[in-house]
Amino acid sequence: MREVTGSGRVVQRVRVVSEPHGDYTRFSIGTTAANLEAGEDIRWLPRHDAPVDLPDDDWWLFDEDLAAFTVFTADGEALPGWVATSDPVVVAHCAQRRDDLWAKAIEHADYAK
Repeated sequence: MREVTGSGRVVQRVRVVSEPHGDYTRFSIGTTAANLEAGEDIRWLPRHDAPVDLPDDDWWLFDEDLAAFTVFTADGEALPGWVATSDPVVVAHCAQRRDDLWAKAIEHADYAK
């Protein structure tokens, strides 16, 4: 992470979380400092503040031209790897979602209080 952010690239993450927090979310909040120190900007969005039509998919947007998705089984288990697309319609949709979520999300320092 430090190498990526040190090269001038911006890394932002919004974590949409259920409240009250489960063990994994508490763990994530407690270990986020290392990501912040490496230059990643992490914000948190309580699930009840997320848009109702937000899918449960985990996804990443790279350089505004590639969207990657984690694929889950019907039972909720993540399959190995991910699926990526550079389809401009999908990428634009992900970019708009990112902007909407980022605007609503709470900075880590404020959320972790």
